[in-house]
Amino acid sequence: MKKLLTGLLCCFSTMAFAQTRGVVSVVKDPMIDSLIAKRIELSLKSTATSPSGAVGAKPGTTIVSQMGYRVQIFYGSDRREVFNEQSKFNASYPELNTYITYKQPNYYLRVGDFRTRLEAQRLLNELRPMFPTLFIFREKINAPNLNYSNDN
Repeated sequence: MKKLLTGLLCCFSTMAFAQTRGVVSVVKDPMIDSLIAKRIELSLKSTATSPSGAVGAKPGTTIVSQMGYRVQIFYGSDRREVFNEQSKFNASYPELNTYITYKQPNYYLRVGDFRTRLEAQRLLNELRPMFPTLFIFREKINAPNLNYSNDN
């Protein structure tokens, strides 16, 4: 009888301390929603400048950053010379993005948004005759657009 009474007491005590279903309420500042909307608007806005300060991103592309590779095709301290090299490259390869960055005292012209080093190496081998000083750099890139086609 004592065992039965102890068992019933244990069952009722666990039910008494059991949690009931409740309602979760999230309290957040309304500015968070406006900041998210502003970020989406800025990423979709067509600009000629990428977020890292580089010049030459294609307009209308969404900006999604990730680590990848770019090929540096030119560097120098003369601004006009760097822009001339950029236009020379854009005439030959209009589908690739070009980025000019300035780190005192030089301007750097880097091209492409490659996910793998192998892709960057292929471009480097292709550009070797036109541009003598080529280097591959790992840095934050804009994710390239993935064009899917239904080839059946």
